[in-house]
Amino acid sequence: MSEDFALDWLDLREPFDAAARSAALADRLLARLPARPRFLDLGAGTGSLLRFLAPRLGRAQAWTLVDSSRELLEAAFDTIADRAEAVGYTVTFPNRRTLLVHAPGGAWRVESLILDLEDAPRGLPLTGADAVVSSALCDLVSRPWLERLAAALRVPFYAALCVTGRDRLAPPHPADRLVADLFRRDQGRDKGFAGVALGPRAPAAIAEVFGAQGFTVESAPSDWEARSRGPAPLPGMAEAAPRFLTELVLGHAEAARRQDRRDDPRLEAWLRTRLDQVAERRLSARIGHRDLLALPPGRG
Repeated sequence: MSEDFALDWLDLREPFDAAARSAALADRLLARLPARPRFLDLGAGTGSLLRFLAPRLGRAQAWTLVDSSRELLEAAFDTIADRAEAVGYTVTFPNRRTLLVHAPGGAWRVESLILDLEDAPRGLPLTGADAVVSSALCDLVSRPWLERLAAALRVPFYAALCVTGRDRLAPPHPADRLVADLFRRDQGRDKGFAGVALGPRAPAAIAEVFGAQGFTVESAPSDWEARSRGPAPLPGMAEAAPRFLTELVLGHAEAARRQDRRDDPRLEAWLRTRLDQVAERRLSARIGHRDLLALPPGRG
């Protein structure tokens, strides 16, 4: 797997991810799990999905965080421990690969696994897992990768924050369509998961692939929303919004440049205008995502 994500970007986007995820769909997953569920978190990064789901579950649980990056998994342990201690929970480390968060409803046991997911499900400890979960992963993978995973699973699969391609920046700009077309083309390049990335086709592909295996698939919108000024749904989002929007603009421009074969001057004009709008606190963005939950036969 070759697609890497910077620690700073993952930290910056975490509150926007948390505000976007469908609480109802997450609660539907958690309601289907046993007393002490075991989660397998694919492409876990710094553990933001654990920090979203674990408090919602509110009881003893076990997590295996899977990622190809040792740096990200080490950051995950540090961040989970720091956030837990900040709210008064005790944290202990039985060994170098395990931490325990002693929460009021029961301990959270967290382990890490460094693994390149390109050949998944090969190498994954699927036996014993009660749910396989992911966040911002499935738009990076190929359809054959998804088919292999679906064929191997007999437990719920939860995929949060899959891009849909329905993005809107305001105020509008004449080059928005050009940038969007090039950006979507870039989303479809091979991201290191054995084939062309699904990109905005991921939600439909998950529904089709898991449906073919007999799973019942539900989905809900989970759009990112960011504005340069005004109230925000979660603490820290208002202060982080200008930087978040800046990174969104830079990321879209970089992706568009990779796909631009004509050195179109409209791209640079778009970038300059959008960065000026961030600085002037006039830019807002809605970036389309969907959360999906696939329940195996017999799980309702």
